[in-house]
Amino acid sequence: MIKFTASYQKWKIDIEDSGTVLVYDNGVLCDNTKKAVSEIAQKVGLELQENMNTRQMGRKLVDFLNDNGASASTAKPAAATAPSEPAQKEEKKERSTPAESFETDSTVAANAKVRVYGKAQNRTALGIAHAYMVMYPHATIEDLRKAFPNSLNPDSGVKENFVFAEDKGTTADWNGYFKGEDELMTMGDGKKVAIVSMWTKPSFERMVAQARAYDIVVAKFEAADKGGKKGGFRLEYLNGYVPPVPKQKKSLWWVWVLLLLLVGGLAAFFALRKPKVVEVERVVQVEKVVYVDRIEEIEKKFNAAQFAQGKSELSEEAKFVLHDLAKMMNKHKEIKLQIVGHTSSEGDADFNQKLSEARAQAAVDFLVSRGVEPSRLKAIGKGSSEPLDENNPEVNRRTEFIVVE
Repeated sequence: MIKFTASYQKWKIDIEDSGTVLVYDNGVLCDNTKKAVSEIAQKVGLELQENMNTRQMGRKLVDFLNDNGASASTAKPAAATAPSEPAQKEEKKERSTPAESFETDSTVAANAKVRVYGKAQNRTALGIAHAYMVMYPHATIEDLRKAFPNSLNPDSGVKENFVFAEDKGTTADWNGYFKGEDELMTMGDGKKVAIVSMWTKPSFERMVAQARAYDIVVAKFEAADKGGKKGGFRLEYLNGYVPPVPKQKKSLWWVWVLLLLLVGGLAAFFALRKPKVVEVERVVQVEKVVYVDRIEEIEKKFNAAQFAQGKSELSEEAKFVLHDLAKMMNKHKEIKLQIVGHTSSEGDADFNQKLSEARAQAAVDFLVSRGVEPSRLKAIGKGSSEPLDENNPEVNRRTEFIVVE
């Protein structure tokens, strides 16, 4: 197997089967002979001129490997297996094979699980990282760094491709990272992580190749301009794949007993003092407003994804949006929702009524499949009985997520 990395004037090549090692570091060629370079060139099918000196031969060899990638390797990288617990899995080997083509419906592999659509290569790299987190919601920043090591992007200009968003006084404050609210990734431990935004073409190709080890594929850039995007990218689940539901953390009963005793003691202490009921209500109200606003955001994205005309099947974009809603409802057990379907007045009224009911029920069924209790959800269809604008059928076709008091 031939393994190599390249970054301007620093690269390394080694041939495992022969033990030959060639290192060119910052303009100095060391630990090799002309014969060793010739052996490597012969293995990869590169013709070298006899009048070249060793340094010229080494430069040409690395250029050849960078340009040819997969064809210069005598063995394919080992296939990756999905980690059942990312924190304990071994680091996957970096793929040096560049992405020779983007995936389309006719070329996508049977084992592919997620396809990333991005409007540019740096936004697509961001989408790949988000796809990994959707597939492995318990992953930590260490798992991300193992899955997509810094060597994939040596031209980024920073030490780490992934950093904690809240880091102060570090390169995390530099605008070279994706730091928008819909760009940050939430780790399994709850921490927010940002990914570097600078990706050259070679680095991006390495990222795409590495993503395939995790059954993540990439679409052509021009295919990205559709609804349901966030952060300049969107994800599509392939071959019937459904992302895992984050497991609820197990709580120890004795911890709850201690908490109850503590609360009881505090209640007895404050019984002699004037209760601050107003403050408690204010805090609860603020928290409620936060998730109500978030649900309104999700509703807008869901309606942007849209149903096919006359159909009740959820699109991939709609499933992606509902996946976020399920995560929120699993976190906030107090949330109860009515999902109300509406249609335009076009067509038969009875058909529209049944269609609105089926669309609302499809959303409820998906949320239940993601771990939300059925008792917290209710599907309602109102057909075309409550239009927002009689002259605008498009506006009247909508689904409402109503928080039940």
